Amino acid sequence: MNRQAIDALLGKINASATSEGNPRTKTIVNRIVQDLFYTIEDLDVTPDEFWTALNYLAEAGQSGELGLLAAGLGFEHFLDVRLDEAEAKAGIEGGTPRTIEGPLYVAGAPLSEGHARLDNGNEPGGTLVMRGRVTGEDGKPLAGALVEVWHANHLGNYSYFDKSQPAFNLRRSIRADANGNYSFRSVVPVGYSVPPQGKTQQLLDQLGRHGHRPAHIHFFVSAPGHRKLTTQINIDGDPYLWDDFAFATRDGLVPAVKKAEGAEGKPYGVEGNFSLIDFDFTLLKDRANLPSAEVERIRAEA
Repeated sequence: MNRQAIDALLGKINASATSEGNPRTKTIVNRIVQDLFYTIEDLDVTPDEFWTALNYLAEAGQSGELGLLAAGLGFEHFLDVRLDEAEAKAGIEGGTPRTIEGPLYVAGAPLSEGHARLDNGNEPGGTLVMRGRVTGEDGKPLAGALVEVWHANHLGNYSYFDKSQPAFNLRRSIRADANGNYSFRSVVPVGYSVPPQGKTQQLLDQLGRHGHRPAHIHFFVSAPGHRKLTTQINIDGDPYLWDDFAFATRDGLVPAVKKAEGAEGKPYGVEGNFSLIDFDFTLLKDRANLPSAEVERIRAEA
């Protein structure tokens, strides 16, 4: 078909509306359908290929992997970059870099004041202490800022989704103290991969790509009057540090991992050797006429 014939068919489909509908939804859906029609024509997509793709998406939805696909195909990173660009055009600079949330946050983690322990004391792995401050753009501490933190266990699995783990294992919410200080004790996370027999890996195999993620720790950081920060830090030295299938590693989010021991661990109840990460979060002030940094999406809740 030539482009004129395709456009005529699209016009007929769009003209079939019998009510106003939602203008925004109509604009987006009609554009997606148009682009897919053009793709099918330009690449000579067969009916078998079309239905294979549609069935694949249905199966990925049933297995709960659409969130992984959004990350692995770069959509989540692309949305972050667009937010960065919007802030840059508004003349906003600085602040801790954002990066992807991923699909494994769970609302309702226990709240601790100032310091939290994420593991239950029986978690395999070396002891980790992470500490720092939450400040505004002016460098002043944000008293009472909320630091939500979560990461995977030694098998690359997250509590709630992995029913073998205790509730809220390796998940906490921490209220920073009057000086903006926060800290937590946990275990050093390890890198992991998407499910090897899952729908995400099936597509990655077709694309000639791997599904590995470097070791990382997720964060939401928020304070009144400031833009919510969604980010994660990566553990330096991981072999996939700059080869993350989800494109989440960014400059400024790879802090040094120090070796510590002795008296430095006492405030956190640690004896002997442990790994120490010092990392400060800097939040940007709320501004008018900027896309929201609070992303509305369905999330697990316990």
